[in-house]
Amino acid sequence: MFQHIEKIRQAKQEWLKKKNEKSCDLNFKFVTASSEPVELLATPAEISDMDYFRDLNFPGEFPYTRGIHYNMYRGKLWTMRQFAGFGTPEDTNRRFKYLLENGQTGLSVAFDLPTLMGRDPDDPLSEGEVGKCGVSVASLRDMETLFEGIPLDEVSTSMTINAPAAMLLAFYLAVAEKRGIPFSKLRGTVQNDILKEYIAQKEWVYPPEPSIRIIVDMIEFCTEHVPQWNTISISGYHIREAGSTAVQELAFTLADGFTYVEAALARGLEIDRFAPRLSFFFNSHNDFFEEIAKFRAARRIWAKRMRYKYGAKDPRSWKLRFHTQTAGCTLTAQQPENNIVRVAYQALAAVLGGTQSLHTNSMDETLALPSEKAVKIALRTQQILAYETGVPYTIDPLGGSYYVEMLTNKMERQAEEYFEKIERLGGVVAGIEKGFFQQEIAKAAYQYQQEIDKKERIIVGVNEFVEPDEKIEIPILLIPEEVEKRQIARVRELRESRDNQRVRETLAELKSAAEENRNLMPYLIECAKAYCTLGEMVNTLKDVFGEYEEPTDF
Repeated sequence: MFQHIEKIRQAKQEWLKKKNEKSCDLNFKFVTASSEPVELLATPAEISDMDYFRDLNFPGEFPYTRGIHYNMYRGKLWTMRQFAGFGTPEDTNRRFKYLLENGQTGLSVAFDLPTLMGRDPDDPLSEGEVGKCGVSVASLRDMETLFEGIPLDEVSTSMTINAPAAMLLAFYLAVAEKRGIPFSKLRGTVQNDILKEYIAQKEWVYPPEPSIRIIVDMIEFCTEHVPQWNTISISGYHIREAGSTAVQELAFTLADGFTYVEAALARGLEIDRFAPRLSFFFNSHNDFFEEIAKFRAARRIWAKRMRYKYGAKDPRSWKLRFHTQTAGCTLTAQQPENNIVRVAYQALAAVLGGTQSLHTNSMDETLALPSEKAVKIALRTQQILAYETGVPYTIDPLGGSYYVEMLTNKMERQAEEYFEKIERLGGVVAGIEKGFFQQEIAKAAYQYQQEIDKKERIIVGVNEFVEPDEKIEIPILLIPEEVEKRQIARVRELRESRDNQRVRETLAELKSAAEENRNLMPYLIECAKAYCTLGEMVNTLKDVFGEYEEPTDF
């Protein structure tokens, strides 16, 4: 790719002898956010074996290192999709409309913990959590209220739900059916990534094998009936939030994706029918260049695997499409206004890395769910980036940077090393059962915290530039206790007013379908239309599949 490589390499060595690098006053370590050493200076010598067409190519051309679209943001800006949900469905419906009125271009639903765990509001284990960290949705009636006045055929909707994802999608589809909206017009994504739950987020219901079976049911059903729906958002975000390095996020996420692809192929599905609707969800952390390199490496790895290992022939199957969220784990309770700055840099990295969709965190999210003012600032951060900085005008402006290309190559190599380890363990599920992923993340998180404690890594306002007498003066959103009482009363009233004979029939049909290995989605939709609750559907399948318990001996 470059001439005179050996001459450059030798000249760099001579230059290094001349440098007089002053040490910082602080005990600084020159490492990335993943504790990887940072090259003082990158030159053509560090990327001398690169081939432009093989390794980079033009945007929209295999292997998509420089982006999946020919004109990228000149053709369409990324979707500004702020994650939102709290309290009752009425509360969140108002927030959705507020965001849309202020220029948001897609919806993203945050569910409360009981919903994420497949429990109704009046379940004893739901006590104290209803509506607190997201919206409470326990039935089709709640879903109807959540999207009242919002045109489902005009707005794309993302739902961050995993273990009970099939049930929440069934609610959403039933709402569309009641409104006379064809499934073919619905656009959106359901997260539906159970493997990362076992690895990092810990919100599961069933064991891995039946959970993957349900995911493949959803892929199969949506491929046929909901063709514009992204059936899974394979998520590295939560892996990173749990403390992983950037490379671990990259490798573990893609390994999960390969596992879903192989499960769908084992079902007999054609790869070019379902693969174009697979999407990804990544974290954008503090280390600017590392994050950009991670996104570029992810596209290249996925493209090569899909084309050469799994035999996909449709270029849409080769393209890794992803949503990005700025890193919640980097937000600080101390000096929370600083989080606005952190989020802006993280958003810039996501856009320079070629994201298709973006959520920017609010400055107060380490303290509570975001207030309206905080969420508006977070949205305005994206709008300033889109309309004032000029960044979207050119594609991959850091492409060809010696350092960025070197880092992209390095992350790809390190991810491939992880893939080999995972394969030797017997695959992702076997690795989960052996505690491999959990141990790797725990070690990375411990090292990161040690560096902070020793001031080898500076966090502004936390271990340096501290204000001892600081008082938090930003408004905080509090969820009143009445929310839980209201949701409990609502679900109990529903059980009394619905056709309970029809409820029993549809739940019995669902159980029979699970036992006989039929696709569950049509039966879940019928349950939803009969106003079965989330907990009733989840518990019916527990009778067939059982519940997962994490091994404790790793």
